[in-house]
This record gives sequence, C-alpha cells and structure tokens, in this order.
Amino acid sequence: MDRAHMDVKRRRVAKGGQAERAGSRDPERTRASILAAATAEFAENGIGGARVDAIAERAGTNKRMLYHYFGDKEQLYLAVLEEAYIDIRTAEKSLNLSDLSPEQGVAELAMFTWKYFLEHPEFLSLLGTENLHRARWLRQSTRLKELHSHFIDKLADLLDRGKAKGLFRVDADPLNVYLTIAALGYFYLSNQHTLTTIFGRELADEANLEAWKRHIVQVTLASIRR
Repeated sequence: MDRAHMDVKRRRVAKGGQAERAGSRDPERTRASILAAATAEFAENGIGGARVDAIAERAGTNKRMLYHYFGDKEQLYLAVLEEAYIDIRTAEKSLNLSDLSPEQGVAELAMFTWKYFLEHPEFLSLLGTENLHRARWLRQSTRLKELHSHFIDKLADLLDRGKAKGLFRVDADPLNVYLTIAALGYFYLSNQHTLTTIFGRELADEANLEAWKRHIVQVTLASIRR
C-alpha cells in the first residue's frame, strides 16, 4: 500500500472514531440523523437499492454506529416506516377533530392530508416501496396498529356526530372516508408526471394543486352527505 492510500485509510479510521465518540455523547441526535438520512436514501432508492454506506455518509457517521442503533438495514427500514407514520398521525392530532363541526372536520382532514402529502413526498415514496413488497415490513410493526386504531376512532366519532345531526349517511364508514381522501391525494401526486405528459396539463402548477384540494373536499363530503 502506497503512502497516499495509507493516508486515506487513516482519515477514514479517524473519521469513524470521531463519529463513534460523537454518537456516544449525543445518542438521540445521532439516532435522529441516521433516521433522516435513511428516510432520504430509502425514498430515493427503495429498500433494495438503498446502501448502508450511503446512509452512514449522509448522516455523518459510520456503519458501526448505524448497526449499533438499528441492527441492520431491514430493521432501519422498519424504523423509518414507523417514524413516517408516527409523524403523520402526530400532525393529525393538531386538527382537534372533536372541536370541529362534522362537515368542517371532514373538510379540514381532507385539506390537511392533501397538504401533508404535498410537503412530504418521501412519505408517498415509502408507501410505494412498501406496497411493492406487499407490506412485508409494515406487518411486523405493533406500534402502527395502535396509532391507526386511535385515528380511525376519532374519525368515527366525528362521523357519528354528523349522523346524529342528520348531515351524513348512516352507513358512512370512517375507513372508507379516509381511503377516499388519501386515494384522491396519493394518485394525483404519485402519477403527476405521467398524467401531465398524457393530458398536457401541468398538474404541479399552484392553481391546479389548489383546484384539486377543493375537489378532494367536495368529493369526500358529497360521498357521505344525506
């Protein structure tokens, strides 16, 4: 090994040691950095194309620290999925659906979901990857089942109040309502490039995005009104 290669190796070893010391001093920050880097890598390349070396480099750490916190690439991918769902469920709590009138609550949920999808394209990418694998990793999570059950319960309460006031159909189903909202937003954004090319309308234009938000609200409410 020549001197240049030896110098490169020494720098890598030194950098790895620095990363380990930094990680041991601030474990929460290191873990968060790894999760953020892994989210970007998995969103761009899927679980098959994502590389542990690339994640460690993005996070400014080394593979040893990554394995220390998450075990292996598959466990890290599951942690990324869980964190993505926790983030959207946590954000949904800010809506305080119980404080809103039934129709306003449904409209606010629809607009929130659309806005969240727009601002978090990595979430849609992760959903696409996991669906390609038939939710192989998502099925392993016990945390997410509890998160989703609480959310659906709150939406059910909102719909029940609307039914009691004669606003909503008695058979309006909370899961179907959420699927309507999510489907209208997800399909538009995940297929915007092909749809733009086929139909010659720039779906990413602000005016078209705003019009589609109103459409989601109108369609969702129309589907459950009496």
